[in-house]
Amino acid sequence: MSSSLHIESIGQGQELVILHGWGVNSSVFTPLHASLSQYRVHYVDLPGFGHSDPIDGDLDDWVDAIINQLPNTAIWIGWSLGGLVATKAALRYPEQVRGLVTIASSPCFMAREDESWPGIPPQVLSQFSTQLQQNIGKTIERFLAIQAMGSATAKEDIKQLKELVLSRPLPKNSALAQGLEMLENIDLRAQLPQIEQPWLRVWGRLDGLVPRRVPPLMPNHQAHFTDLLLPKASHAPFLSHRDEFLAGLNDWLDKVIT
Repeated sequence: MSSSLHIESIGQGQELVILHGWGVNSSVFTPLHASLSQYRVHYVDLPGFGHSDPIDGDLDDWVDAIINQLPNTAIWIGWSLGGLVATKAALRYPEQVRGLVTIASSPCFMAREDESWPGIPPQVLSQFSTQLQQNIGKTIERFLAIQAMGSATAKEDIKQLKELVLSRPLPKNSALAQGLEMLENIDLRAQLPQIEQPWLRVWGRLDGLVPRRVPPLMPNHQAHFTDLLLPKASHAPFLSHRDEFLAGLNDWLDKVIT
């Protein structure tokens, strides 16, 4: 089944693919457009979000649909849920994903108490599932508020996120449910050592969704894995600490591309 994905391609240079998180769309990256114009950036609305049609199936189906509509040697950048999609793309299509950047993203978002794995408490995700049936707009608003928690600029961050997100249609119910299921069930931890591409992992120390105990538990013995921790950032470091985020990203991209 062919579905139409909304992809906005801007700039010239090395190809980058950038993927947003749950409940939002690629307009959240609008503040980065000017700063990334030296690259050819493909801003993707995930299936069923923004202007993209929904796609049936699971994470693999999303990855397949997205990769089919993008250039072959791009560096994939994913924020939050988008980081799961980008990581899966790097694992499934190592020839086509030249490098990987994950922003405030975990290979396993759900807390696994039996394994002492830090993450989102199961009851929080089940609350979102229940609330989705009642009021999509309000649920997304609550989720945006959680994303900015801890940041010194939380109020401004939420306002900015909201304005950008609402410039496009609200996500489809089916896509929100799929995304929540991915956040709840996907666990890529065992596959991470298979990633052979250069990988930059950007973390916000005050992140309420990906706790600060996650980065030390990630595989870090490979020389091509790089961590960038922004001490005062929360879950949306590219908005709250844009200059620091861009400095770290551009520095890494310079090394990878040359």
